[in-house]
Amino acid sequence: MAEKIGKKEFEQRVLKSQAPVVVDFYSDSCIACKKLSPALSQAEELLGKKCAFYKVNTNFEEELTEEYEIMSRPTLIVYRSGREAGRKTGVQKPEELIQWLEAFMEE
Repeated sequence: MAEKIGKKEFEQRVLKSQAPVVVDFYSDSCIACKKLSPALSQAEELLGKKCAFYKVNTNFEEELTEEYEIMSRPTLIVYRSGREAGRKTGVQKPEELIQWLEAFMEE
């Protein structure tokens, strides 16, 4: 299960990571976020050795939400070498999500 992080941990765990990082910007009250959760868990199980997975609750981390221009939830952002490499919003099918994420592991 992806670890929940906040502003304090974001720089060290996401921006300074040598490996790719997937961040799920979500909220507990978001139905689409709950629907995405099983697909994200499958992706983490399959790709967890190649990249790190973290969750940021947009209700409590307003500064990160504004800084990364999160306009809808869920929003997944893939970071490579501290930079945004890709972004997806909304519910994803497990196979589509995994295929999308695998592209960032190969670059």
